[in-house]
Amino acid sequence: MILEMKVPSPGESITEVEIAEWLVQDGDYVEKDQAIAEVDSDKATLELPAEASGIITLKAEEGDAVDVGAVVCLIDTSAAKPEGSSEAPKAETKAEATKATPAPKAEDTKTYATGTASPAAKKILAEKGMDAKAVSGSGKDGRITKGDAVNAMPSMGTPTGGNRGSSNSKMSMLRRKVAERLVEAKNTTAMLTTFNEVDMSPIFALRKEYKETFKSKHGVSLGFMSFFSLAVVRALKMYPAVNSMIDGKEMKTFDFVDISIAVSGPKGLMVPVIRNAENLSFRGVESEVKRLAIRARDGKITVDEMTGGTFTISNGGVFGSMLSTPIINPPQSGILGMHNIVERPVAIDGHVEIRPIMFVALSYDHRIIDGKESVGFLVAVKEALENPTELLMDNDIKRALEL
Repeated sequence: MILEMKVPSPGESITEVEIAEWLVQDGDYVEKDQAIAEVDSDKATLELPAEASGIITLKAEEGDAVDVGAVVCLIDTSAAKPEGSSEAPKAETKAEATKATPAPKAEDTKTYATGTASPAAKKILAEKGMDAKAVSGSGKDGRITKGDAVNAMPSMGTPTGGNRGSSNSKMSMLRRKVAERLVEAKNTTAMLTTFNEVDMSPIFALRKEYKETFKSKHGVSLGFMSFFSLAVVRALKMYPAVNSMIDGKEMKTFDFVDISIAVSGPKGLMVPVIRNAENLSFRGVESEVKRLAIRARDGKITVDEMTGGTFTISNGGVFGSMLSTPIINPPQSGILGMHNIVERPVAIDGHVEIRPIMFVALSYDHRIIDGKESVGFLVAVKEALENPTELLMDNDIKRALEL
């Protein structure tokens, strides 16, 4: 019996996918539920499992865009599973390799033509972007020595001899969709960014004292994301317009907080969502961040897990970013950018002290969020991060951390 495998719908509103990679070869025997391909939608990369066991015949090439419901392969379910497997060719032994490849002769036995560079000279000239033909050699028979290469000066003008190649590669459907959404955000929102700085000393002190106990009890680290997420939840309650979006001619405000977390996955930027963050504790946020990060890293994140956020947090600091203007994730109206933490001199009660400082940025849609609300929101985040014991833990640290 020949089974036609069709592209399943990966999510609502998705009409086509792209064959990112076949994990099997045409004519292979596959087992039921074995991953046979990776497919890209405009939201995520998903694995395509075999619907039955048998010999597979591929009907689409890698890079092809295929409609949801289209046939991508055939599986002959009546084919018997082949017994055994052919033995892989033995690796060439060191002795055989030595025998097959004659040892190079000593350098002093080589005969060099005029203008030929020694190996050391070739390397130096390549680093300078120079052609050996443009250098006069002082060695025997005009050979270019290492000293000749060191002393050689490139001629004025455009250097020649360097690598000037280029290559083109097709962008994945996910990457193309990300690009479209970024341009859409810039073109369809009145985006502005406001900045502030946060003294991370109180959070550093809390993590230093409680992170080991927290990890041993809950199995997750006490990171920065829980502090930022809970600070955002508090600020959104104070400034609900930031937790809103434009819906036609109306402003839709949410009474819950779904925080999208921008993470870098193997296929590009992914934005999984922490649902109902307003109901989560420090342990709850850290556990959910870890779960979603692992699923994104392993390519197992689903479309549903990346849909429906009301606000986004982006942490460019993990890559060393000092300051940036994050782009809004439509149809949301706000995104908070975290950056790296650097020890900086700051004035404290009339004295200069060295404190760990993080710059934070809030990009917002000025069509529904006024300057007063955007600045007030970011100040509220700053206040909570600089006084987490009172504003995020209700002055009961152990209870807040469930220790």
